[in-house]
Amino acid sequence: MLHIRRKGLILLEKWRIKKGRKPLVLRGARQVGKTTLVRDFSKSYSQFISLNLELAADKKLFSDDMDVVALMQRLTIRESIKPDWENTLLFIDEIQEVPDAIQLLRYFYERFPELSVIAAGSLLEFALGSVRSFPVGRVEFQYLHPLSFEEYLIALDKQQAIDAMKQMPVPDYAVDELHKQFNLYCLLGGMPEVLARYRDDGNVFNIQQIYESIWKSYQNDVEKYGGNTSAKQMIRFVLTNAPASFDQRITFQNFGQSTYRSREIGEAFRQLHDTGLLQLIYPTTDVKTPLIPDYKKSPRMQFLDSGLLVYRIGILAELIGLEDLSDSARGALIPHCVFQERIAIQDHTDSSPFFWVREKSQSSAEVDLIIQRGSLIIPVEIKSGSIGKLRSLHAFMDQSPATLAIRLHQGKAAVDEVKTTSGKVYSLLSLPYFLAASLENYIENWRNEDGTTWKLIS
Repeated sequence: MLHIRRKGLILLEKWRIKKGRKPLVLRGARQVGKTTLVRDFSKSYSQFISLNLELAADKKLFSDDMDVVALMQRLTIRESIKPDWENTLLFIDEIQEVPDAIQLLRYFYERFPELSVIAAGSLLEFALGSVRSFPVGRVEFQYLHPLSFEEYLIALDKQQAIDAMKQMPVPDYAVDELHKQFNLYCLLGGMPEVLARYRDDGNVFNIQQIYESIWKSYQNDVEKYGGNTSAKQMIRFVLTNAPASFDQRITFQNFGQSTYRSREIGEAFRQLHDTGLLQLIYPTTDVKTPLIPDYKKSPRMQFLDSGLLVYRIGILAELIGLEDLSDSARGALIPHCVFQERIAIQDHTDSSPFFWVREKSQSSAEVDLIIQRGSLIIPVEIKSGSIGKLRSLHAFMDQSPATLAIRLHQGKAAVDEVKTTSGKVYSLLSLPYFLAASLENYIENWRNEDGTTWKLIS
């Protein structure tokens, strides 16, 4: 398994020293590295108790009449440890196997406040509905995703590239190499086992078996949590057909050219969302705060990991060597990777990014990504080419009070003054694709003192 210092480890260290710390529930899909992260974190403790509730012996500890005091007494004997709770980490893995164990987390907070308690579960969403009394206000959440682009660079020992990427703007000499690495990251994805194999042999074609194993694990999840036979068949159908539809907005009616009812397809998508394999991202029609998703409009589909997606649709060979991935897969792979980066920076929430639509009978407009920064609403287009071909962006800017828009492209950083067809003038900040996770930093640091105009700060 890939061992790097992930961002999640820094967050765990902050959690440990926080006043009034509560038990932490670490959430994320299968095989994104939750267990490895906690084991790395455990090295800072003198005592580590690790339970896996998929194992019968550990599961038995959480019997109906077990309270946390009796549990810890039993563990001190079984693990041959001292009741030195301030220096002890208790890790309860696969906690969804015993929903009542989730309920017990509140009592750790009340009876053992010095003890560090972390629970994790790949299919936690399925178990939450079975919890009789969820410990609201007695637990904290942290989310773990596939490796981000920066973590990918760390994994491949490319510290100089990281240092250059953190400069503002990125030095010209580093842009081409960072674009090359971001393209490769989009093809490989951020699953730890995949990147560990690639780091060992450098061959992108030697990781197909790992992707297949990961995909099978999600299929097995369907068997375990899919409900009755009909529901399982529905989920399998969506799971099989969803990858081919990643480059378009989803309609449940006739999805995959099937005769399944819209409600059935929608429920299957929601089940797959609960596994963490994919999520539906709904648009907003707002140009001012607050941004509200419009669930009546067709959503986009976002897979957990771009590498897994590329494997399932079988386009790896045709993408190798492309200078700009927006030239392939109808231009949809780069936006997918950008959204993957935007999701990866959300450590304490599972909210989805937004895109914007204006749909009228005679015309429509769609902006790839919308960012809210305080009271600012910033539209982001994800495309290369001429800045004159940004009609949807112009449509948004004509309706919005915003004076800044962003374009992510296969190029360098620049600021241009742009005028819409209606005559509105605004600043267009063009940034390389690989800065998708850093947009807020650029918004904060490139604003002039008057707060209304924008410039490139060097």
